[in-house]
Amino acid sequence: MRVVIIAQLFPPDMGGGSTRAFNIAKGLILNGCDVVVVSAFPHYPAGDIPAKYRWRPLVFERVDGISVIRTPVPPVASEKLTKRLVLFISFAVTSLFALPFSGRVNVVWAANPNLISFVPARIFSFVKRAPVGLNVDDLWPEDMGLPDTSILYKVIRLVARVVYQKAQVITPISPDYVDTINQSYGDHNKKIHVIGGGVDVSIFKPAEDGLTTMKSINEFVVLYSGSFSTAYDFEQVLLAAREVQAGFESSVRFVIQGKGELANNIKRRIVELELNNIALVEKILSRPDVAKMLQQSSALVLPLKDLGRPYSGISSKIYEYQAVGKPVLCCAQGAPSSHIERTRSGIVVRPGDFKSLAESILYLKRHPEVAGELGKNGRDYVERTSTIERIGRKMKVALEQVLQSN
Repeated sequence: MRVVIIAQLFPPDMGGGSTRAFNIAKGLILNGCDVVVVSAFPHYPAGDIPAKYRWRPLVFERVDGISVIRTPVPPVASEKLTKRLVLFISFAVTSLFALPFSGRVNVVWAANPNLISFVPARIFSFVKRAPVGLNVDDLWPEDMGLPDTSILYKVIRLVARVVYQKAQVITPISPDYVDTINQSYGDHNKKIHVIGGGVDVSIFKPAEDGLTTMKSINEFVVLYSGSFSTAYDFEQVLLAAREVQAGFESSVRFVIQGKGELANNIKRRIVELELNNIALVEKILSRPDVAKMLQQSSALVLPLKDLGRPYSGISSKIYEYQAVGKPVLCCAQGAPSSHIERTRSGIVVRPGDFKSLAESILYLKRHPEVAGELGKNGRDYVERTSTIERIGRKMKVALEQVLQSN
């Protein structure tokens, strides 16, 4: 089976969408499929397009054994709605440049951005006479933070209704998405296959003994790794760092690594709060380097922004955190917190509650046996359920079913 994946974001781009597309592509290949990814020039999150891609109509390359056709997008930072729309629409158009070079196609899978990637995927599907599937990393417009009375919200809902109707298979990342899709957009239960996030456990794995590059033996390092996007509440982490600092816990250190639109705000708040126990590493790392950084931490934090309602999605970051065998400090309600509690792999804190976050950090520091057990539980879980080979097998089954029914 030959699958074409339409994904604006793909490594080395950061973010959950990029990770999801890569893991599915790799998982399908491990299960005997032929995969071609149509992606944008690397640009996320800051709009820094590497020199080798500039002024070229297409770039053909291989990323970890995956055939990738790169198409142009403008060098625009992914921030604020207008700039994101420019990137989304640009890729929806330029991704079609790859159509003559995609070869024989059995199935097309629209990976990201949500809903919008379905437009070029549908055109690929029509030209190649192949069924088309839709990935759901996030629920649009429900998870976009828009007032449900706004015109934009209503327009996106209308688009979502059409897209869900036209997709021949729907692959949400979270089981909590299913009810919303069925209740708001028609009963699509027969074509929904929940395929959770996956992780390459050969890269994201527990550290070998003695790996202390990022910390001294007596230091407790709390790490966030990923994009500095508005989905995350870094204020909660910074205020927790202030609480720890005020308690004279000099052996606890915080590290925030990544890049994105909130970088300047994080820098400003570190100065305003006079924090000397926190390091900001403004750098995009390769997947192996991210894994090493996670390995060298003591605990990993997922500080999701409080949207006023429970989250229904599960960040792919959680699976990477679990895979390295570290306890997860999950600042969220809904699906992420339920996942952490069910797998007994971390501590759940209410979003925005920086005092409880600080207390949880100090608890893990003072109870290393508990931290170790939570980390072990997380690793055991992803080995059983969430390797990229396992999620690739689930995706292959879902795509084969739609092929058989066509």
